Amino acid sequence: MKLLVTGGAGFIGSAVVRLAVSRGHEVVNLDALTYAACLDNVAPVADSPLYRFEQADIRDRAALDRIFAEHEPDAVMHLAAESHVDRSIDGPGDFIETNITGTYNMLEAARTYWTRKGRPESFRFHHISTDEVFGSLPADPAVKFTEDTPYDPRSPYSSSKAASDHLVRAWHETYGLPVVLTNCSNNYGPYHFPEKLVPVIILNALAGKPLPIYGNGQNIRDWLFVEDHADALLLVVEKGALGRSYNIGGENERTNLELVKALCAILDRLQPKADGSYAEQITFVADRPGHDARYAIDPTRIREELGWRPSVTVEQGLERTVRWYLDNEAWWRPLQVRQGVGQRLGTKA
Repeated sequence: MKLLVTGGAGFIGSAVVRLAVSRGHEVVNLDALTYAACLDNVAPVADSPLYRFEQADIRDRAALDRIFAEHEPDAVMHLAAESHVDRSIDGPGDFIETNITGTYNMLEAARTYWTRKGRPESFRFHHISTDEVFGSLPADPAVKFTEDTPYDPRSPYSSSKAASDHLVRAWHETYGLPVVLTNCSNNYGPYHFPEKLVPVIILNALAGKPLPIYGNGQNIRDWLFVEDHADALLLVVEKGALGRSYNIGGENERTNLELVKALCAILDRLQPKADGSYAEQITFVADRPGHDARYAIDPTRIREELGWRPSVTVEQGLERTVRWYLDNEAWWRPLQVRQGVGQRLGTKA
């Protein structure tokens, strides 16, 4: 299968690219190389004859038409997006332009290409989204997001992703474009850009800096190891039912405080401080505006229909992640000087 992966130099996208190439798929990586992208993320497969790179912006329709015509993909895996909630609070315009208008351009370019090719039944447009479109859950562990949960986005980021989800469904219903959709829980793992919670905690801990936790640290997330997510995404693009959406979760709910303490305990074992524990660096800071209390995925559909389950617990995945950051300073060190990294964002509200 030849896959056109948008955002393939980003965190989740690069995990998809690496796994797809390792499984023998041809991959065209389309990425604008904005601040959170890094071609080092795909260095392990960059020399493969199965891999091609196209630097282009999904807001550039002419570039998209050229790439579709030149590479003739069998499927699209659309991951390119602005994804950081705090940045969306400070600058929502980029999220509207990329996540909504960019997705519209992708849909129209894909529809034009698919129509020109005779509307092949085997073609797929796989839209990758987030569980944040569903809003916030109560503390009751029996209540989880399903594919039928009504949308209730609370941030500029989640609102822009909700809009893009609706566009994809509309292009399926109106034009017959063969689509599949997925909504995932919080990802973590190797190559995670150092502005998200897990890498921030690891790198601040190593630098002796405060470990910032928003509010009281009781916000709950379902944590999904990025390599498990990539495996699920490839399964959905290959075997998912047309027009169907699948929720992908790690089945690992933790409060933010529990997660940070787990990271500190792993670091205490793998790279102990001269005295004390990394947990002594934990610092509670002003909460994010509109901070959702809890996300949790019910993965019944993808488990029963496609046979997928996560392969690691959050503790196993976090240890693999910490080891990777300890071994790959040459990757993360240059990224720390990029715009906004290391700064508290999302306080303008």
